[in-house]
Amino acid sequence: MEILLGSLAGVLMAASVWLMLSRNLVKFLLGLVLIGNVANLVIFASGGLTYGAPPLIADGATVPAETVANALPQALILTAIVIGFGLVAFTLVLALRAYQEIGTVNVDAMNLAEGQTAAIDREKADVISMRDAA
Repeated sequence: MEILLGSLAGVLMAASVWLMLSRNLVKFLLGLVLIGNVANLVIFASGGLTYGAPPLIADGATVPAETVANALPQALILTAIVIGFGLVAFTLVLALRAYQEIGTVNVDAMNLAEGQTAAIDREKADVISMRDAA
């Protein structure tokens, strides 16, 4: 089962890198989500699989009675899911705002628009400095 999870992680990582190398912002964000899921899958697989043995300790006992699943990878994955959700929410809002301002999700067009905005800002700064000098 570990070989299957490792192979799946490799395929998903390749797909996420392919999406993130795209010049489309939406595909980049989908690749970002996918790479977060790959990280969770790798943490899950590295914790080892223990079938039918939840990490529970009986009342009055100090150690589990038999071999149980490791609870640390599960806790790390839950934390990573919450952090990943916050990251995705932030980047989606940022991408939406960029689309509303620029009107495109193409990264190359966004770079061109950024250069045009910088030129306009320099012109405004020149006008203000000439006005202040007079």
